[in-house]
Amino acid sequence: MNPALAAYSALTAAIVLEVIGTTLLQKSAQFTKLLPTAGMVVFYAASFYLLTHALKGLPLGIAYAMWGGLGIVLTALISVFVLKQSLDYAALAGIGLIVAGVIVMNTLSSSVSH
Repeated sequence: MNPALAAYSALTAAIVLEVIGTTLLQKSAQFTKLLPTAGMVVFYAASFYLLTHALKGLPLGIAYAMWGGLGIVLTALISVFVLKQSLDYAALAGIGLIVAGVIVMNTLSSSVSH
């Protein structure tokens, strides 16, 4: 498998697992519910494991920025559509800036392997 494809695949899976873990963090009710808390730990651990594999082919700063930025965006979408929470215009603008930053980084930065 192409090393860049393997790195981005591991990063994508790490982002998805981090978002699931963060959603379970909300459901854990401050660690008072055992199953969501245990699930959160498992999903976060798996996410970090896959993030380490992504680092085999991506620089740390780039991988972490994408992991964190896309995780924020996906978590915000889950909070709105699944958890029925609301976002104001400032939050939406901030999320838009995060998306713009990830796009700029991936299309214009020479730090990213294309």
